[in-house]
Amino acid sequence: MTTTIHGLDPATGDVLDLQVDTSITRMTRRPQEAGEDLPFLAPGLIDLQVNGFGGIDINGPEVSAERITAMSDALAGIGVTTWVPTIVTASEEAICHALRCIAETRASSPALAHAIPFAHVEGPFLSAEDGPRGVHDIEQIRPLDADEVTRWQSAGPVGLVTVSPHTDDAPEQIARIVSGGVMVAVGHTHGSTPQITAAVDAGASLSTHLGNGIFPRLARHPNPIWTQLAEDRLTCGLIADGHHLPPETLEVMLRAKGPDRAFLVSDATELAGREPGLHRTAVGGEVELTEDGRLSYVGTEMLAGAASDVAAGLRFVLRSTSLSLPDALALVTRTPGRVLGRDTTLRTGAVADLVTLTTDGTIQQVWRHGALIERP
Repeated sequence: MTTTIHGLDPATGDVLDLQVDTSITRMTRRPQEAGEDLPFLAPGLIDLQVNGFGGIDINGPEVSAERITAMSDALAGIGVTTWVPTIVTASEEAICHALRCIAETRASSPALAHAIPFAHVEGPFLSAEDGPRGVHDIEQIRPLDADEVTRWQSAGPVGLVTVSPHTDDAPEQIARIVSGGVMVAVGHTHGSTPQITAAVDAGASLSTHLGNGIFPRLARHPNPIWTQLAEDRLTCGLIADGHHLPPETLEVMLRAKGPDRAFLVSDATELAGREPGLHRTAVGGEVELTEDGRLSYVGTEMLAGAASDVAAGLRFVLRSTSLSLPDALALVTRTPGRVLGRDTTLRTGAVADLVTLTTDGTIQQVWRHGALIERP
């Protein structure tokens, strides 16, 4: 069934008239007519780091293909039509179990295979030191091991691994992982500038939630944040929930990287979309979710992941930084799409994953593979 969708191009203000089924079958462009009141039209949002959402945890023992499918539907409801399930530090058995569930989900339909391109394994090859380790289980932190990554690939679609390149063998291990078709991100690290540079030389191409997963106090310079900001070969993920990065820090990072080398991630946990209060999670234990959306270990200042989403992150960027709507949208469409090897440009033949939104980034309607999604 063909659907007609109208909206404004955020970059030019032209009206885009689309005809879609599961893909965009026709697109025309015209000037906006006097009195014509239309929302902006953009590709569906992309989130490259989702641990959980709406009471479902990728890392919990109850994870299943059915629950991951429900999570994908819930994310589509807020405008996120493509997302990467993120598995945190755990035993090899637990990581492989989650990967098998993700593989089963993707195999169940072409639409889900498109919505979930691969899995991100954040750990267990991270710094064991307090601060850089974050809330990752210290008992499961282990040395960087390309052979273990190969074993994961037998269980499911590993596309990205976050590592700390602080050991002498890190460049060799990273090169082996990349040669196996898996992207490597630098994160949760106390690595030095030479160690991070060597990791990039070996093939690391991303930074995981830059500015977080690090010591609360750092040397003025050098430090891992400066090194990664200055390294043009690294495209960095940023958590824009107002808690992980203050507005002025986010502004500076976005100016340093620009919208072509930065993207927003939620780092969402199962508590995203839940009520404030005390909660017990599968991987974080006792945590507190405050009224303003801060998620932390009970009785501490340590963040325990996030309870927001990239749609909210888009709105935060628009109200808290100097970025325009087109540049802010690039952080949740074009740049993460490029990481996935996808062209998210609205064009004839593109998958009809679409959103309409207002000037402040509020999502109004969502289409996934051309079907209008019922929103919460």
